[in-house]
Amino acid sequence: MRLAAAAHWKEGWLETVSDEAAEEQLTVDPQAQQTAIKHYASMQSAPRFPLHLPVEVNSPGGACTAETQNISANGVLFAMDRDVPVGSVVDFTILLPGEVVGSRRDVQIDCHGRVVRSFEDQGRRGVGVVIDEYHFERA
Repeated sequence: MRLAAAAHWKEGWLETVSDEAAEEQLTVDPQAQQTAIKHYASMQSAPRFPLHLPVEVNSPGGACTAETQNISANGVLFAMDRDVPVGSVVDFTILLPGEVVGSRRDVQIDCHGRVVRSFEDQGRRGVGVVIDEYHFERA
């Protein structure tokens, strides 16, 4: 059975539904919509740190260079020269300078996430990524 692109939040979990059920669920439950908006707002409320670091972002469309614009506990905003569509899974490594994190050595963070926002900004693409998994390593 082919799965539809329709999905909705149910008790904090994203649920994907079949084509047949998707038609019935296209009308949005106002309470579920408000819950999703609050969830997104809480992700946005994490303090952001304006760090501009070079990064290579790997997505199904290939690898591309980017620069972090800000980093929070929940995700990263990148500036890049090409679009990475919302929903794309991405992998990237951030190398935090030791002086930024109070260490004698740089700290490498290997990240796995997904694109949740993509927009045009002064001739470049702004791409917001939620970090789903990360692993720290000393560089």
